[in-house]
Amino acid sequence: MEIADGKIKAIEKFSFFTDHGIDCTDKYLLPGIISVHSHLSVVYPFSATDESENSAQSVLRALSRARDALMAGVTTVRSVHEINMADIHLRHASETGLVEIPRIFGAGRALSTTGGHGKGAGCVYVDGYDEFFQAATAEIEKGADHIKVFISGGIADAHESLEGAQMSMDEMKGVVDAVNAKGKYVVAHAANSESISLAVDAGFRSFEHAYFLDEETAGKMKDNNVFLTPTLCVTRSPEWMADHSFTKEQIDKAMEIGPTHLKSIRNAIKAGVTIVAGTDYPPGEAIEDTFVAAKEMEFLVDAGASPLQALQAGTVTSAKLLRAEDSIGKLEVGMIADVIACRKDPTSDLSAIRNIDLVIQAGKIIRNSISKKDF
Repeated sequence: MEIADGKIKAIEKFSFFTDHGIDCTDKYLLPGIISVHSHLSVVYPFSATDESENSAQSVLRALSRARDALMAGVTTVRSVHEINMADIHLRHASETGLVEIPRIFGAGRALSTTGGHGKGAGCVYVDGYDEFFQAATAEIEKGADHIKVFISGGIADAHESLEGAQMSMDEMKGVVDAVNAKGKYVVAHAANSESISLAVDAGFRSFEHAYFLDEETAGKMKDNNVFLTPTLCVTRSPEWMADHSFTKEQIDKAMEIGPTHLKSIRNAIKAGVTIVAGTDYPPGEAIEDTFVAAKEMEFLVDAGASPLQALQAGTVTSAKLLRAEDSIGKLEVGMIADVIACRKDPTSDLSAIRNIDLVIQAGKIIRNSISKKDF
């Protein structure tokens, strides 16, 4: 493989990087991992979040998580809410060469109804069509690539209801009209079928979590060509949650919902909904004997995806969601040279991505444990 100007120039053999002197003869090469549900600036426990904290503190915390992700093999992330728009600041710093981090597609600050899910997390709190339209437009003008909204309750608040919708159809249309005018799209935190069905009708493109998803709504999602990020990690990782200061009530609620969440994602996969991989937790963090982004793809296999489908969810399919499939997510001539190498074939055994020996982003070696030689 020959790389020039950060892109794949030629492929004769995948086993050799002639310009870097790296022999991958006994390795399996994949595109860099794309994680499409990240909160790099998140504070644990959530109750310690300070909505008035200095933006430099938010950005530095996010920078640390972003570096961890890149070192793990996550070369692109989609952020879906950062306090103080830390993702937009980091994206600019990366584009100007100041920091070495994953490529960022940022949401800036998420939008929530007054008192709705996301309260206390540094979101924008608005109500009604006009306010949602104006708030979404403002975030895009500040640099957001997409707009995140909370259309239902969630599991972060142990006492919050997961039923029904927290946004009206009129409010949803306010966001959709704003993003359509700017060529962007809406990402929805969504716990249940009722809220998802309403948002599909409103024109939303991307949904997160789907803890309670029935077969009928899964079919509707398939028919409308929307994307679903299951974030199975959040209902299947009690030890990780305990290590990050989640309360007993939060952990108990997540574990209680876990079996239904898994069944819901099985409904989605069976219906043919387009599945993408995102973690909700910082994607490069250690979990068990791997990292969070890899564990999430393993959980997709538990939900009925094949290892190949899970890998695609974390590469080429996520690139389609980001509208970046012409530049990332595949190893082809002309694509950006984001490459990782592992020791076994991950299409037959997904645990292979637990051991990544080489990370290249845009043609630059980020991490390498493979010996170099002259060719």
